[in-house]
Amino acid sequence: MRHAIAAALWFASFVFANHARAQIDEYPSRTITFICPFPAGGGTDILTRMLASELQDKLKRPVIVENRPGAGTQIAANAVAKSPPDGYALLLAPITTLAIGPSVFKALPYDTVKDFAPIGLVGSAQFALVANPSIGASTLPELIALIKSKNGQMSYATSGASTPHHLFMEMFLKMIGGKAQHIPYRGSVAALTDIVSGQVPFMVVDLAVALPLIQEGKIRAFGVTSRERVKAAPNIPTIAEAGLPGYAATGWFSVVMRAGTPRPAIDKVNAVLMAYLTRPEVRDKLQSFAIEPLTSTPDELEKFIASEITRWAQVVQDAGIEKQ
Repeated sequence: MRHAIAAALWFASFVFANHARAQIDEYPSRTITFICPFPAGGGTDILTRMLASELQDKLKRPVIVENRPGAGTQIAANAVAKSPPDGYALLLAPITTLAIGPSVFKALPYDTVKDFAPIGLVGSAQFALVANPSIGASTLPELIALIKSKNGQMSYATSGASTPHHLFMEMFLKMIGGKAQHIPYRGSVAALTDIVSGQVPFMVVDLAVALPLIQEGKIRAFGVTSRERVKAAPNIPTIAEAGLPGYAATGWFSVVMRAGTPRPAIDKVNAVLMAYLTRPEVRDKLQSFAIEPLTSTPDELEKFIASEITRWAQVVQDAGIEKQ
């Protein structure tokens, strides 16, 4: 009898293991949803759609992009954190979600370390400090003097509370010893619309979205936030060059799945994305949108996220930003 029970248990485990292996081997067998935490039209959306198109081409299954903006990327992140751990829900996770969020929100509906399975870094975002041309300043020193003279009466827009746009501006204000009122929007496009119309005077914005407006003269760029000039806009100086030495800040994007997703599925998606991001024509296209392609293994991303959480906790503390 014992031998019969043991044999039955062995057979059941054998069948289960082979069924699980078959599911992994055939991944993906249905539509994948790729969630973007910002509205359509922004730099994050552009990158998400490029990656989704490549995954669809190489994995031979539909990959649908869903834009779920709001709550400092929490809405999109929570959708993936609560999804089944099967690899059919991907998140384009920016620095906000995985590194900044733990320091600026009192309570998140997920754990940024425990609830996500890292796939890989995919890009570094370039930002610029821009303003409506009628602001009354044509150089960065003039803008700094104007902001300080208003003593908190001026306002600035962002794509949302606790986004890189928000923190980068707070870093800027702290370094110049100035104050300004924060007006959060649901994405960069909406915020820029009010910059162009003059409803709000200035903001830090992803250069991918702002560049056409800069080139048309509808907004003025005072400098890029990165340490070096951006290939897509070589005539725009860095903020450090323009008059605020020591200022430098960039964001990054990664792709993650639900924690517990089988490693073969993670590795399959990583292989497609990393090969895509190293292609010269892809790099050129992304750089034209002011996005610098990045690559990593899942394990490298895991370590990077841990280090970035520590780094941005210090930035938030130094900027005096209270948890929401």
